Amino acid sequence: MAASEIDGRVKFGDVVGSTVEEGRARIHRSRSLSQSRRNSIGSLSITSATSGRRERPDLVLPTMYRTVSIQLDEDEKDRVEKLRNNADEIADELRDVKWHIQTTAEVAAALGTNITNGLTLTQATEAVARYGHNIHRPPPSRIMHKLLVYCFGGFGSLLLTGGILVLIAWRPLGNPPAAANLALGIILLVVFIIQALFNAWQDYSSSRVMASITTMLPDSCLITRDGNRISVASTDIVPGDVVHVKLGDKMPADLRMVNASLDLKFDRSILTGESKPCPASINSTHDNYLETHNIALQGTHCVCGSGTGIVVDTGENTVFGKIAKLASRPKKGLTPLQKEVLRFVLVIIFMVVFIVVLVISLWAGWLRHDYPHWIDVPLLIVDCVSVAVAFIPEGLPIALATCLTITARAMKRNQILCKSLATVETLGSVSLICSDKTGTLTKNKMWVTNFSVADQTFTVPYRHESPSVAVSKLVTVTGLCNAGQFDATTANLPLEERKMNGDATDQAALRFTESIISAGELRKNWHKIYELAFNSKNKFMLSVTENVTEKCENLLLMMKGAPEILINRCKYVQRADATHAPLNEQWREALQRIQLNWAVEGKRVLLVAQKMIVKSQIQSPPDTVAYGDEILNAAHDLVILGMIAIVDPPRDETPFVIDTLRSSGIRVFMVTGDYKHTAAAIARSCNVLRTPSTLIDDFTALERYALEKAPVVTTSRRKKHARYVSYSGAIVLEGKEIMGLNDAQWDQLAGYEEAVFARTTPEQKLRIVREFQARQVVVGMTGDGVNDAPSLKQADVGIALGSGSDVAIEAADMVLLDSFEGILGAVRSGRVVFDNLRKTICYLLPAGSFSELWPILINVFFGLPQNLSSFLMIIICCFTDCAGAMTLAYESPESDILSRGPRNIHTDHLVDWRLILHAYGTVGVIECLCSMAVSFWHMDRRGVPFSALSLKYGSLGPKYDADHVQKVINEASSIYFVNLVVMQFFNLLAVRTRRLSLLQAPPILGRKETRNWRIIPAIVFAILIVFIFNYIPGIQRVILSTTVNVEYWFLPVAFGMGLLLVDEARKWWIRRYPGGRVARCGW
Repeated sequence: MAASEIDGRVKFGDVVGSTVEEGRARIHRSRSLSQSRRNSIGSLSITSATSGRRERPDLVLPTMYRTVSIQLDEDEKDRVEKLRNNADEIADELRDVKWHIQTTAEVAAALGTNITNGLTLTQATEAVARYGHNIHRPPPSRIMHKLLVYCFGGFGSLLLTGGILVLIAWRPLGNPPAAANLALGIILLVVFIIQALFNAWQDYSSSRVMASITTMLPDSCLITRDGNRISVASTDIVPGDVVHVKLGDKMPADLRMVNASLDLKFDRSILTGESKPCPASINSTHDNYLETHNIALQGTHCVCGSGTGIVVDTGENTVFGKIAKLASRPKKGLTPLQKEVLRFVLVIIFMVVFIVVLVISLWAGWLRHDYPHWIDVPLLIVDCVSVAVAFIPEGLPIALATCLTITARAMKRNQILCKSLATVETLGSVSLICSDKTGTLTKNKMWVTNFSVADQTFTVPYRHESPSVAVSKLVTVTGLCNAGQFDATTANLPLEERKMNGDATDQAALRFTESIISAGELRKNWHKIYELAFNSKNKFMLSVTENVTEKCENLLLMMKGAPEILINRCKYVQRADATHAPLNEQWREALQRIQLNWAVEGKRVLLVAQKMIVKSQIQSPPDTVAYGDEILNAAHDLVILGMIAIVDPPRDETPFVIDTLRSSGIRVFMVTGDYKHTAAAIARSCNVLRTPSTLIDDFTALERYALEKAPVVTTSRRKKHARYVSYSGAIVLEGKEIMGLNDAQWDQLAGYEEAVFARTTPEQKLRIVREFQARQVVVGMTGDGVNDAPSLKQADVGIALGSGSDVAIEAADMVLLDSFEGILGAVRSGRVVFDNLRKTICYLLPAGSFSELWPILINVFFGLPQNLSSFLMIIICCFTDCAGAMTLAYESPESDILSRGPRNIHTDHLVDWRLILHAYGTVGVIECLCSMAVSFWHMDRRGVPFSALSLKYGSLGPKYDADHVQKVINEASSIYFVNLVVMQFFNLLAVRTRRLSLLQAPPILGRKETRNWRIIPAIVFAILIVFIFNYIPGIQRVILSTTVNVEYWFLPVAFGMGLLLVDEARKWWIRRYPGGRVARCGW
């Protein structure tokens, strides 16, 4: 028999397992993605003993797990030599563990628990005192390692090296030693210390944000205590607790299984690295504690079936806890944004090296011989350090870390939980979201609206005091072939207000039964012997029960599920008078007509059938796999009792969210397991489909396409990396149809504007995501069920809902706690991170790079005095500009951020020619020319004209007093400094928006969304820095700065206003002519 038919079977023994309220767990897991993005780890992630950082269990644990497992079995020294000492210690501990070979009664006795009633509250309290809480304690952090990272991370090593070189230029190379060089060296070392302190603060702040986010993720499990089933925090369970496990749960501790359905399976990949689920058992299957199937290990997931287990180990005593101590930090790839930053920094470094080599070459080959007194070795060192510091944007690492932390904190306030800061950066480039339907686009709150018997249909509520025999048979099966349960605490409330446990479909069917007959009384009369749970492969549920009130030799076999699947197992149909008629074509057409009528209304349709079988017909015992095989073989020639229609309304916000995502350039495809017509109807109500029904394509359109022509690959510059055809149509496909598509058909499919995939399995969902990714589409996946987990892992950004299963939350990178509408905030945040970093770079480059470079170049090439001292260059880069750069991290998204298309990660770089053109060619040129002009104008006013300085290389002649000239040069340097700092205030105001006018987005007054009051403190701070270094006499004498007259403060204000007006004119032109050349050149 096919394995797919065996999976999912459940056997009920003395301890009856039941579907109960889903436990939740804090998750933070990582995975490998096509975009090489950094990933996240869950509540059971590992803190490295060597680095003190959170690690990826799926990369770290499998090797450790297998090492220990091997040593429990045999002594393979070659395979475990590197980890031998630590692994031996753990292996010795696990050799003494006997939980898996003891009987369930022995385990219960050893832990003082009762399998049926669990621990008492007193016993649980004593166990907490004895064993502690179920938590993992991180190893001691390595302070020295962290200090090295804080100090030398970012540009720290450059600052330290520059500071040391400048101090060497002071002494011993300085002759005489220049006090300005000493001051410059000291200030570089001070900045080095400041950036180290900031890195430490940023790390602490980020860790607090991520820790608070982790605590917000659901974390509970269902246990039995004092005979009552209760939900408790996973940290509060203790050895001896009886835990109930079901599909989608994550194991909160190591459990000894005492009751297991035949289809119970666990995903141990986090420990073993093997993706194949491990079947569970209540009996020992291996002497090795790590290999036996009757132990459910902490951190693993239940992917099929249900069961009950006794907690045998918690916290650091679990296998997960023991092996995690062996973990060392794995290598991590760079995220897309980190690659962009690295790309930019490498370009800057290349330019620095080029300029420094050029300067040194000119000095060594020309100036040193022809003008030996113009630039000596100490001054050459200072010039080279100045070039390096001027080019490197020291504020960028600060802005990057600040921006990601601020965004993650803001998303947390909006109930959007990113498991790592790196998740934020990928969102801005998502161009397609594949969304599950149930529980994501819909409320997952189902109820039965219609039912049918034979060819008659009825509405619910069913207004009959005494239901007919045919209706009674139907509701009997919907109540018995059902894993749902009413919560005992709400038993006295009206039916609509009673709480329920179990799958939403089962809850709807059970409420339907309860509305006609008492489901509780019904279940008392029947004993459940066997159950095959519904799964996304089989598309049906099967249950076998025995009537306990009558002594008979028959069993009642019942099934409910997808009509197109179950109808092939049926031979008869129940008439309205409860008699049976052969299932001929006429009846098939009648049933299909009813199904279609309900489906086009967006209702999920289940067919209900039954069959009486003789006990003696089944030869195998009920607790064997063979029993399930025989039941499936007997599940033919059934009688159709009728059908029920279930409605699952869309979330109130879903249509608005879909429309907004579409307007922002993000397509939304629905991927669901529902019937084709039901899926299409729901998609239309959610606005996923807007194309008229008559114009929607189906599989035949792809067949025609494959026969007619090959895909036309777009060749536009913007889409040169996209392999799909731009297409505005819509298509609806079933999962079975996509598996046979060729590459040409996938190319065509990836270009549809609207698409619905119905009757899909988890494997087919995964295939859909992978095929789109292969065509350079950045894919986001939303879902909440176990069947969504593989595609959530594969997607570039996996997004789960907080109400979803533990497995889905585990696989996702992001969790929406509040509603589906949170995805809009997530996309907005992802885009604003990239925008704000571009603004930061565009702000830093004009003054801190371009305008500081030219004083050095004219000094070397044209023999002019350096009219901006190296010390003041450092002050701009490390103080005045840094303050402004940090404020840009707090900029709110511009109003058009969701109306722009997603970023193309292949063509839309963090720094491109447009940004360079604006920063250097426009703002940089204006600031540099204005600063140059005003400084040389001042020198001319003070009796030192430009003609007396150009190409003189220090040879001014007897007409000019050297001391007076040096004083004027110092004054010009201070004026240049003030001019740059003040003009940068206006540049800061200009770069806040890329297209909107400053009047539309004022930083202080106006709408709250556009305010950024932090700009004012940044400007005040910069002015304070200017006064400190230009107006304090003691500092003036050391760094050779001077007091700046008031007119040189008003001139840069005028220049800045002109700069602002130029930028406002540029933005107006872009808004007026969005498709013009200016707009195409806009950054």
